[in-house]
Amino acid sequence: MFSVYGITGQVYSGTLEAMNRVHALSKARAARPVTQDGEEPEVMTHQVGRIHEEAIRAYLAMLPHDIERGPLYHAEQIMERNVITVLDSYDVARAWRTLRDHHIHQAPVLDGNAQLIGIVSERDLLTAINIDAGQIVESLNRQVRDVMTTPVVAASPVTDIRRIASVMLDYGVDGAPVTNDNGRLVGFVSRSDILRAVVTDPPLSLWR
Repeated sequence: MFSVYGITGQVYSGTLEAMNRVHALSKARAARPVTQDGEEPEVMTHQVGRIHEEAIRAYLAMLPHDIERGPLYHAEQIMERNVITVLDSYDVARAWRTLRDHHIHQAPVLDGNAQLIGIVSERDLLTAINIDAGQIVESLNRQVRDVMTTPVVAASPVTDIRRIASVMLDYGVDGAPVTNDNGRLVGFVSRSDILRAVVTDPPLSLWR
């Protein structure tokens, strides 16, 4: 289950498929090879299928045989619960220092009522500040609300990890906030969290 939050509050709640149909969020989709007729080459389909099968066999071969815990499925199993956030009223310099001091590359943005309204990344902040040798040398008179990405897609705690990864790829983001039924931020899943789940036990369920 996914939700979309903007500066006016929650604007969508439902499945990923319905969200893709009804909500106009910018996407960064990878280009696929096509033939002159506009069709994907059949040979590419066979190659992808073969590579996928080989990857599954390699993954299964690497798994330890004495796993006591079940595979990972849901966001709540891998999400970071101590989430570093910034307020939309922060100036861009303060927000950048917050990311730097906590060694993170992005942070959910909350309004004055602690409601999720967006997400801001280093890339966003660098449109308004100038950095030299890790220090701010110039900063425009901007607040986080002026440079953040909004609306933002958030997942529920029981969302399938693979679907969160799909959102990251489809919408060109590096992480997804996790909210409860009341719309409160309860966690954050980053690319690093998913990669860590792939290479540690219990294994991440990559198929089913």
